Amino acid sequence: MFRKNNQWFGVVVFLMAVLLLSSGLAIAGEQDKTLSPYFQVIGEANNENEILPLQQTAAEVVIAGVIADVKVRQVYQNRGVNPIEAVYVFPGSTRAAVYGMQMTIGERVVVAKVKERQAARVAYTQARQAGKRASLLEQQRANVFQMNVANIMPGDQIVVELSYTELLIPEQGVYEFVYPEVVGPRYSETPVESAADTEQWIANPYLQEGEAVPYGFDIKTTIAAGLPIQALMSPSHQVDVHYDEQGSALIQLQPGSTNSGDRDYILRYQLRGKQIESGLLLYEGEQENFFLMMSQPPQRVKPEQIPSREYIFIVDVSGSMHGFPLNTSKRLMRSLLRDLRPNDSFNILFFSGGSKMLAQQSLLVTPANIERAIAMMESQRGGGGTRLLPALQKAMTIPAPETTSRSFVVVTDGYVSVEKEAFDYVRDHLNQANFFAFGIGSSVNRFLIEGLARSGRGEPFVMTSPDQAPKIAKRFRDYIESPLLTGISLEFNDFEVYDVEPQKVPDLFAERPLVVYGKWRGQAQGTIKIHGHTGTDSYSESIDVSTALNDDTNQALRYLWARQRIAELGDYQRLQPDSEQKAEITTLGLSYNLLTAYTSFIAIDQQIANTSGSTKSVKQPLPLPKGVSNLAVGGVVPTTPEPGLLSLLAVMLIALIALRLSGIKYSGSISKLKR
Repeated sequence: MFRKNNQWFGVVVFLMAVLLLSSGLAIAGEQDKTLSPYFQVIGEANNENEILPLQQTAAEVVIAGVIADVKVRQVYQNRGVNPIEAVYVFPGSTRAAVYGMQMTIGERVVVAKVKERQAARVAYTQARQAGKRASLLEQQRANVFQMNVANIMPGDQIVVELSYTELLIPEQGVYEFVYPEVVGPRYSETPVESAADTEQWIANPYLQEGEAVPYGFDIKTTIAAGLPIQALMSPSHQVDVHYDEQGSALIQLQPGSTNSGDRDYILRYQLRGKQIESGLLLYEGEQENFFLMMSQPPQRVKPEQIPSREYIFIVDVSGSMHGFPLNTSKRLMRSLLRDLRPNDSFNILFFSGGSKMLAQQSLLVTPANIERAIAMMESQRGGGGTRLLPALQKAMTIPAPETTSRSFVVVTDGYVSVEKEAFDYVRDHLNQANFFAFGIGSSVNRFLIEGLARSGRGEPFVMTSPDQAPKIAKRFRDYIESPLLTGISLEFNDFEVYDVEPQKVPDLFAERPLVVYGKWRGQAQGTIKIHGHTGTDSYSESIDVSTALNDDTNQALRYLWARQRIAELGDYQRLQPDSEQKAEITTLGLSYNLLTAYTSFIAIDQQIANTSGSTKSVKQPLPLPKGVSNLAVGGVVPTTPEPGLLSLLAVMLIALIALRLSGIKYSGSISKLKR
């Protein structure tokens, strides 16, 4: 029996040695660690009020016709005892043109200026070191922003407001406004030591799954549609709707919804008879004139005119998809697979840190193959990192059937940091496949989802709940079954235009209008003609420029044009520090007073508030998006041993030493100790 005691003694000593050795290796390899989000732990040595400086974020939205103007209000407060700098990472709309910011301290209002990114950062750092209150707004992704607020003194309340505008493009007669509320954790393989400043935000603190949102949230929306509103609803929040007059509505959150900042706010509405605001808008500026054309799509062609197609489904099964997102994906995939036509073929590639395929080459759509695919999909549990780019590359190696139209369908929450690389890959392979993207979750990375679709001339689809699966799958089926307009060209007669975006008009599949931005010179006269093909027939439409609405309220067109141009440059090019694209984006940001990847907003109060020269930088912890599990922030190996585990092993070792010294023998179970 004493031999068994010696065996357990040896096991414990071995475990402790392994733990200490791995700890030493982890510390030695600390320089090789990659960027990772982490869980916020509020310890006894920290002051909770200093850790949670953001008190409230609120938005006021005004929608007039097809243009939304949004004012975001962030309230920061220091209820601690030391000066702090607040760092807050938050999402933005992928369509947003951020054109203004101001900072308010008491009764003093400081209007922010747009500067080249590095110059703005230098000015902010100097102001912080000088003890001045300052705020800096930077863009880390097209839909991820970072706010730094320096020298918030004990008792201070600082309000930062930013303004943006965006275009609402209806689909099937339904308008949708989305206000993103939380940035999901991102998987990254970039080493910390070599990470660019635009990547550092990835290492942000998060709260544990289920923890309450630590700041208040509110949003108020006013719709002035110009036509009677037939239907209005929010699938994400409980709202109260007040119809002021014909064509106008006020939408507010219901009482008790102020802690709902863990998911995107989504508002959908439809005008009477599914009408949309198609036509031409004009704006005459002091130096430049802008136009926006929105044209109603033609009728669909018959499904039997469409050739056979192959679909490669690239499905994310990483750790961030565990639970609700993956369950939603399973329902979506069941619907998508069962909607395939008998003359189609398909395959599935599951990806996380690695990848695996349903079959080495695509399968015919048969009941047996569909059930096989569904069974493999149902077996997925979620875990590991999110390596999207290798998955796209591997999918491209699947042998392609001849005379078949190939489409890649990406299903993911989008929590990756290789957006631009993925856009480049899709753009470079447009002649080999069409690309579609499905965003899954309550706070999807819409920059990735919409960028993949835009790069691949496809359509973005977003699902925020499992019960949307059949409806979204039907939308996708309807979308791919019948292209609306192909071979599109524009003809401008007696209307002098330039800098038209998009420069090439892609095929029009979905039941959504054709949208074109641009500038014009001279008189607002002439016509715009649209030519194309619908299946076997030709299509043509003419718009009379002289009847267009030319109004000072259309000033947003200048921001929207510039934002569209920036999106084209940012999505389709892998930007380098010395690239021509970088210079063009910087010029656009400075000229049109816009936030971009290379221009930032900076506001500095000239009064010196902090004379001590010391300040503590505090990163605002973010809630996990609703339905996302702790596995999204998992997989991070501690660089030091866990104190609790060390204590447990120490107790076990001491107990066994005591047993050995006392002569107690262990016979195989705790209940059988004897001398």
